[in-house]
Amino acid sequence: MKRYYGQLESNMPIDVYKLVLDEIEPPLLIATMKFVNQNQSKASRILGINRATLRTKLKKYDLLK
Repeated sequence: MKRYYGQLESNMPIDVYKLVLDEIEPPLLIATMKFVNQNQSKASRILGINRATLRTKLKKYDLLK
């Protein structure tokens, strides 16, 4: 993030939180779902999120199998 902000010069960043989540969430979800053999209940417990929230995120990134 330090490098990212340093490269902006005088430009004001927009939606940095979304930018970061869109880069980090998919690989995290993929790895976790693989680890638990696609078991959403186990994955949601590992990630510390509600199962419905997990399903929403899986749908968002087209990872629902």
